[in-house]
Amino acid sequence: MPELPEVETIKNEITPHVVGQFLIGIVVYDDKLLGGMPVAKFCGELLGKKVVKINRRGKYLIFTMSGGRVLVLHLRMTGSLLLNTDENTSYVRAVLQFGNGEQIAFVDRRRLGMMYLLDTETKITEKLGVEPLTKDFTVDVLANRCQGRKAPIKAVLLDQNFIAGIGNMYADEAIFAARIYPLKSAGDLSMLEIKKLHKAIVGILKSAIINRGASVDTFKRPGGRDGTAHYEFNVAHRRGEKCRACGNEINRIAIRNRGTYYCPKCQKK
Repeated sequence: MPELPEVETIKNEITPHVVGQFLIGIVVYDDKLLGGMPVAKFCGELLGKKVVKINRRGKYLIFTMSGGRVLVLHLRMTGSLLLNTDENTSYVRAVLQFGNGEQIAFVDRRRLGMMYLLDTETKITEKLGVEPLTKDFTVDVLANRCQGRKAPIKAVLLDQNFIAGIGNMYADEAIFAARIYPLKSAGDLSMLEIKKLHKAIVGILKSAIINRGASVDTFKRPGGRDGTAHYEFNVAHRRGEKCRACGNEINRIAIRNRGTYYCPKCQKK
């Protein structure tokens, strides 16, 4: 958390507030957020610059600034960007102030998120895999990337060099929708399973964006409200509850140290 739908939601909801606006103030409460760049240098290079556009790549937010620099944000596990918030300052790591009076607070309880000021985002994003909601993500691409992979399909979907933006929740949901056992090796998937998985990935991510992300833990939309995508989850974070498809109990196992939710009846070995 946050994953692709949550980051896309943040991008969509802050864009009308700050794109075209000049950055007139920066307060950094936690200099570790800046990845080693001195606070004075960070502020000096950003102040007075205009936000030209905001893009998303995988789980990264990319602010293109006037003057040619880019501000890249990674929210990691508990990060959120909140507009004009009065959130407890112990969780606020930085605040960006704009000429129209808007403020964005980088709120992060576990302090794992990062902000990078770079000449180009490719230093960070060049190794990311295909974007799953673009025309480049086809059934054949998924099949080719799974071929020969001995790792469990759940672990493969979490590999950001494989597909960009999918995390724990949506991997579980997609694998369930395709009725695949999460420990099955990616290279052993049949073509039918790959087609089902491809359809599930695209459909579930699109639906989650429409529902403005999932607020199962700390994620808040920029205005402070929850997303509602988690209400449609079939397995993720539902251990012990009944499967909506068959009535069996949802289980949780660990796959490479990541909690994995699945239905043993619908997703047989």
